[in-house]
Amino acid sequence: MNDDNQENNGVKETTAKRQVRFGYGKIFLIALVGGVLGGGIAFGGYQYYQNNSATVENSKGTTKVSNVKVNVSTQSTKAFNKIKNAVVSVEAYSESSSSSSLEGLFGSDSSSGTTESESEGSGVIYKKTGNTAFVVTNNHVISGADKVEILLNSGKKLKATVVGHDSITDLAVLKINAQYVKQVASFGNSNNIQVGQTALAIGSPLGSTYATSLTQGIISAKKRTIDTTDSSGMTTGQTTVIQTDAAINPGNSGGPLINLEGQVVGINSMKLASTASSSSTSSSTSVEGMGFAIPSNEVVKIINELVKNGKISRPALGISLVDLSYISSSDQKSVLKLPTSVTGGVVVLKVSSSSPAKNAGLEKYDVITSLGGKKVKGLASLREALYEHKVGDTVQIQYYHDGSLKTANVKLTLEATDKNTTTSSDSGN
Repeated sequence: MNDDNQENNGVKETTAKRQVRFGYGKIFLIALVGGVLGGGIAFGGYQYYQNNSATVENSKGTTKVSNVKVNVSTQSTKAFNKIKNAVVSVEAYSESSSSSSLEGLFGSDSSSGTTESESEGSGVIYKKTGNTAFVVTNNHVISGADKVEILLNSGKKLKATVVGHDSITDLAVLKINAQYVKQVASFGNSNNIQVGQTALAIGSPLGSTYATSLTQGIISAKKRTIDTTDSSGMTTGQTTVIQTDAAINPGNSGGPLINLEGQVVGINSMKLASTASSSSTSSSTSVEGMGFAIPSNEVVKIINELVKNGKISRPALGISLVDLSYISSSDQKSVLKLPTSVTGGVVVLKVSSSSPAKNAGLEKYDVITSLGGKKVKGLASLREALYEHKVGDTVQIQYYHDGSLKTANVKLTLEATDKNTTTSSDSGN
């Protein structure tokens, strides 16, 4: 079998065992390696290597480029090629009115204009239907934007329309003209990932200048519960994410985290850059290799509803909560009057008037430990249990009131934050 046939048959190789296709030279080079490892020298292979090496000078004293061809394709390369043309840069622009600098010089003789700020992130094309293609990205990439554009891997820039976005999960769906879309990504099951398996992150770190950059790492944790914060740094809740040490930098937001099959197992959303080293000081510790992605199973559920309805409708209890772990042990005993056997739950801080919880009898400082038959350990598990139900469902809640375990049936209503999830009326591409 000659070399061309070998290429056509798609011989698979890894970087750990590189094979050289060059007639009998292949045998000689392998013999050289074997001889060296065994302590001997294969003279024929050594002579052939001299004649073809880029590091050996010929009789005229000039260095030659090696003609030896090495297949360096790896699983990572193959996975990247399966999705690279589906990964895009997302450019979001917002306009604000501003006065011309002439106003300060000439008083009333002024003119007004607009200033345009830009936010850059990443996204991935996951569906193509007729003349329309759909892109998933992060909500924080396009939030507040007046105009959104997509930069394809080919360099083609397209206008994008916001189909819907959700601040709770930090996901958004855009649509573009499918004319120039050549590749669409597929989703893998995020429940099947394993700690230690290879993970690849693709996106535009620091903007479109570095579009479609690939970084490699591992899955550091399958389900990591972390606090979420708003722009002021105030904790707004908790979310469950995939943790990875694949390099994720500003601009990677919204890009895919993939496995070695080229399947999307998460959407990169955030990284931990620093952490307070002491509660009594403002100093912080630099952190490396801690990036987080929204699990693909959660992504698929959200984007399907965004495409269908343009928004996410979630059930609500009508209460403000805090994780029990945030309450000191002394307050748990003296204020909440909890039995020492209770180690997890959420504490009711406020009950909205006419809310389902109010109607069911829940009060401030009650501690919810179960919802719908599922144990509540904290805010993340409460949200997970709650969102398995629909608006209008009646669920059973177990909670402690003044140290006594009680049960209540609560009819769920529409979540108030739904007003923050909107859709664009613009149907153009």
